Amino acid sequence: MAFIDTVKAKAKSNKKTIILPESMDRRTFEAAAQILEEDFADLIIIGTPEEIAENSKGLDISKATIIDPHTYEKTQEYIDLFVELRKAKGMTPEKAKETIFNDYAYYGCLMIKSGHADGMVSGACHSTANTLRPCLQIVKTKPGTKLVSAFFLMVVPDCELGEEGTFVFSDCGLNQNPNPEELAAIAGSSAESFRLLVGKEPKVAMLSHSTMGSAKHADVDKVVEATKIAKETYPDLKLDGEMQLDAAIVPSVGASKAPGSEVAGQANVLIFPDLDAGNIGYKLVQRLGKAEAYGPMTQGIAAPVNDLSRGCSASDIVGVVAITAVQAQAQ
Repeated sequence: MAFIDTVKAKAKSNKKTIILPESMDRRTFEAAAQILEEDFADLIIIGTPEEIAENSKGLDISKATIIDPHTYEKTQEYIDLFVELRKAKGMTPEKAKETIFNDYAYYGCLMIKSGHADGMVSGACHSTANTLRPCLQIVKTKPGTKLVSAFFLMVVPDCELGEEGTFVFSDCGLNQNPNPEELAAIAGSSAESFRLLVGKEPKVAMLSHSTMGSAKHADVDKVVEATKIAKETYPDLKLDGEMQLDAAIVPSVGASKAPGSEVAGQANVLIFPDLDAGNIGYKLVQRLGKAEAYGPMTQGIAAPVNDLSRGCSASDIVGVVAITAVQAQAQ
């Protein structure tokens, strides 16, 4: 069974309600039709009747719940909640109303905050910032979370490395240049995400251009310090570093460059030292390795609100909705 089919089966075992706010995009409805046919999540689509009718032509979305913010009975409740949450930042009823009518991601996050939905997937036609800003302002972080971060779940075809070709790559979408404490927190969250979604033991590699002291540089020092903090913070986690990518995932190279490491050559969770490395890394594997790339998925938020690449396909949306539903089961 393909990895994403396993995730769908898990989602179907305890169905959650996921919001799709991008009713202005045809891909939303193509994905919704497939999700509803496979029946692994309940869907709420936010939009006006005109938007829904125009962009869903020829597709069966009859099982979705359609909500028009202009007429929905709970809209005033959401406006009042938005004002209460953001009054210290100068939010007024007029501004709240204007915001949620013009940006359905805000409306969706208010539904989640009110307990009327379990998660949201957006970003097919919005930037990462436009997707994540509402959830950070409204849904906010999970209790005990040190840092909100973003990961990609990568599934590489015909690959024996990692967990039979499945990896978590972090942070590839949010934190530009994490310090050692932040990098350690990303490692902990990413290991938790891997265990939840893949159901296997995470083996975490803290990546660098150096392996176990082979190079000297301030960038290496950051990863060394992050590894030390992560090992102290998560003593039961299989985690090691600093190491180069080949030492992390290729058994023969790992044995040569980092003998005795319980992670080298076996890593399935890859922690990149900064956003440049992470973003470039996942795109290389996606485009040259023909990997399925699901994300950027968020971790550390009180309810799952996940982003899409603006170049995503409808099938990508389907996969991210399935992952979001499984994340919601664990909240």
